[in-house]
Amino acid sequence: MAVQMTSLWPRIEPLLARVQKPARYIGGEDGAQAPVHDAGKVAWLLIYPDAYEVGLPNQGLQILYEILNERPDALAERSYAPWLDMETQMRAAGVPLFSVDTHQPAAAFDVLAFNLSAELVFTNVLNCIDLAGVPVRAADRTDAHPIVVAGGHCAFNPEPLADFVDAFALGDGEEVVADITGALAAHRGDRPRLLRALARIEGVYVPSLYDVTYDGPALVSITPKDDGIPELVERRTISDLADWPYPKQQLVPLTEVVHDRLNVEIFRGCTRGCRFCQAGMITRPVRERPAAQVRQMVSDGLARTGYDEVSLTSLSSADYSGIGEVVGGIINDPMCSGEVSVSLPSLRVDAFTVGVATEIQKVRRTGLTFAPEAGTWRMRQVINKLIREEDLYGAVESAFSQGWRRVKLYFLIGLPTETDEDVLGIATLARNCVAIGRRHHNGASVTASVGGFVPKPQTPFQWFGQCTVAELQRKVNLLRDALRKDRGVQLKWHDPKATLVEGIASRGDRRIGAVIESVWRSGGTFQEWSECFDLDRWEAAMTEHGLDIDWFVHRDRTREETLPWAHISAGLHEDFLWHDWQDALAASGVEDCRWTPCYDCGACTGYGIEHVVASPVPPAGGSQGTGQDLATGDWVPVTLLEKVGPR
Repeated sequence: MAVQMTSLWPRIEPLLARVQKPARYIGGEDGAQAPVHDAGKVAWLLIYPDAYEVGLPNQGLQILYEILNERPDALAERSYAPWLDMETQMRAAGVPLFSVDTHQPAAAFDVLAFNLSAELVFTNVLNCIDLAGVPVRAADRTDAHPIVVAGGHCAFNPEPLADFVDAFALGDGEEVVADITGALAAHRGDRPRLLRALARIEGVYVPSLYDVTYDGPALVSITPKDDGIPELVERRTISDLADWPYPKQQLVPLTEVVHDRLNVEIFRGCTRGCRFCQAGMITRPVRERPAAQVRQMVSDGLARTGYDEVSLTSLSSADYSGIGEVVGGIINDPMCSGEVSVSLPSLRVDAFTVGVATEIQKVRRTGLTFAPEAGTWRMRQVINKLIREEDLYGAVESAFSQGWRRVKLYFLIGLPTETDEDVLGIATLARNCVAIGRRHHNGASVTASVGGFVPKPQTPFQWFGQCTVAELQRKVNLLRDALRKDRGVQLKWHDPKATLVEGIASRGDRRIGAVIESVWRSGGTFQEWSECFDLDRWEAAMTEHGLDIDWFVHRDRTREETLPWAHISAGLHEDFLWHDWQDALAASGVEDCRWTPCYDCGACTGYGIEHVVASPVPPAGGSQGTGQDLATGDWVPVTLLEKVGPR
């Protein structure tokens, strides 16, 4: 039961002189809240299972933090994974995990809610649960313990954490937290009834209420134990982003953090259809925030925080309707006095124009990163990243002509059907971009950043067998050799060993939970940090539990087998994903469905927009455009979320 507890601050403060970054643990940021605990309120502790400087800017956590604290029946505080030095001090002094807002012990909350944005934080989740003084395994918890909830992109294969998390919230969290709060208020103190109530909420998966069957190494089925528990758990989706103008009071940190700027989400979802991109698949459909609301959120945020940089966030910011006008409106706003810069962190090269470049660089040239993803047109057709060389070169020309001297390009290696020619195409693109830059600046340069591909759940590539560490390293070496004499190109790459562990954690079934626990118990926390990562721990844990890495990671999967996430729906029809996988093998690309006839992927079903197609030319001035009524064949005016055809 949530009640006012005695603050742990008197026990925490003496520890801070013994750690490197004490500001991680003191709270008090501009925008922070200090809610009063009351028995009539459900208390949430929102935990980002990584260091403070990574977790604080997370928009998902900040959005839920505000929404819950606005409710009369709930409150929310924040916590982050304590760094190694602080954990050592806490364990030695017997100080449990605490909230940074009022320094309450984690076990005093009704809910411990984790944001899962990357697989390599999974061991940190276990560590935080243990530091809270809560049994790590869900089966060992009693009515006296908090409920452990998790959400985020990694929740779309919840099975590796199924033994440790009581309930997963799938999809958008803005609405589902209210339903979870209601269930907790109604069944607090009765864990079995509470779990069943949670399992009946749309978008919530309770692993303990499902039986898992194996036949040798193969997963056979994941089925509900009781009537009334859904066989297929559907994600939760909010249909209108305009209803949720959060965060209204973005947290302003007291110490250095990543992405330290005003962040405003301009749209959610993506229909470009990149086959490797889990985020683009699981966040459909596209929902744009009205331009007027974007401008208001920017204006209010700048006035409150004092930031001089605004980041307009989405999966592909330059695809926002009228992005040029929005950027220009911010930069040229008299309130900004020509001193506020705008960054677009997710740029499609075919949507980046001289006009956008001109507006962005008026105040300050923020970093520019383009993601061609693959080195050849053939490979980009396979992955459905339909960016031609001329698109990339045009975007790079726009940037260098407007004064940029460095551009970053991001690529993947280890993609389906990839050849050495495709890999070496990365070097060719990078060299050509440098040559374009040198026409404008003698010191122009390009950073080519290369990551190993992990075939993620809920994507067309989920059946593909991931490349081995040795093969990924061989491809990195190909690029190193090819670019050795090119001083204008700097090559960076993600550790292939870490890519392997991402594959284990993202593609595994419930048996991988024992592996995660073994790695954690052997000291393997902060595995996403290179100084802490240790592949040997993971290989030893797989061997300890009799699990074969090749079986879980490197083999192709068949259409007939049960995938570990088959009982979880991201809103996409399996037939759509399978046929898109076959199109990939045939190197056949498909256009963005916002401007072409509907592909019936399933994402719009139930939101009043199934079978709505936009006009062949993207509409100007927001989400208002034309759509085809499939009953009559007529083109009629529609908004993005208006049904015009039969379901």
